[in-house]
Amino acid sequence: MQALQLVAPGTIEVRDVPVPAIAPDEVLVRVAGAGLCHSDLHILHTPDWPALNVTLGHETAGHVAALGANVSGFAEGDPVLVYLVWACGVCRQCVAGRDNVCATTGGRLGLPPGPGLGPDGGMAEYIKVNQRFLEPLGDLDPVRAAPLADAGLTSMHAINGARHRLDPGATAVVIGVGGLGHVGLQILAATTGARLIAVDTSEQKLEIARGHGADLVIKTDADTAQRILDETSGYGADAVFDFVGVQPTVDLATQVIAPDGALRLVGLGGGGFPYRADAATAPLPWGVDVRRPYAGTRSDQRQVIDLAKQGKVSVDVTTYPLADGPRAFADLEAGTVPGRAVLVP
Repeated sequence: MQALQLVAPGTIEVRDVPVPAIAPDEVLVRVAGAGLCHSDLHILHTPDWPALNVTLGHETAGHVAALGANVSGFAEGDPVLVYLVWACGVCRQCVAGRDNVCATTGGRLGLPPGPGLGPDGGMAEYIKVNQRFLEPLGDLDPVRAAPLADAGLTSMHAINGARHRLDPGATAVVIGVGGLGHVGLQILAATTGARLIAVDTSEQKLEIARGHGADLVIKTDADTAQRILDETSGYGADAVFDFVGVQPTVDLATQVIAPDGALRLVGLGGGGFPYRADAATAPLPWGVDVRRPYAGTRSDQRQVIDLAKQGKVSVDVTTYPLADGPRAFADLEAGTVPGRAVLVP
């Protein structure tokens, strides 16, 4: 079969590799679609990434092709989504439903493994998956549903962790209406009564935001922070979701968050700010809670799948043949992909 693999730092290739053999508790999935994420670019450009000759792709959906001897609850041909977080399932955190912070497989400073992030991922014709990490998709198209495994999951987790500030009458700001941001915007529109302000540098992406529930769109310029403050009577937004994470967007987020607000830094752009234990209010007002959400829980995943089944969340998809994977990576890095790029074997 063909698979897109990281063969050296900065180098990916489509290679011929064996179809994976499955264990008794595993399922062989024939991949229908595998989404590209900016974290894949991070892996590509990390000079000391520990796993080389690994198949990339952590947003995967497809159909069951074969079942291990001990697998139950699935049948050949079933459409399925591959859950991103391959946690142990038995530690205290997992039992409490917080598998994205698994103590056994992630630990204090690590992360639980997932497809394409150690184990072979879904940018291939087939992927093997333990049956515990599959979610049924029902009537959803697996090609369009593949990004729900991260763009949907991570957005839902970030929003669920900020719901205490998303009551009716609240204002939420979405910075970056890209692969994650356009899904996060839809989740906010479908599940909250907040007023939604979308911010981006691209007119095309702001037009997408208009179609996905934004009450106000703002093209980024030197006056963006003041515009948001003016829209909130100088008080700031109750929740800010930065789906980019570069320094200018982090600066904007800290400039417009309200006292006691929820600030969620979702993008991995490398921006930051000083956080001091003193009486100074710069750059944050009192009471702001800041989180870097990682992926999401099984509950988050099922919630976003249910929203997709109800037609309340959909992913804007640009498809590429698997053989054109390197071109898709280049387009993503160039910022020319609206919504989510998905590789189709």
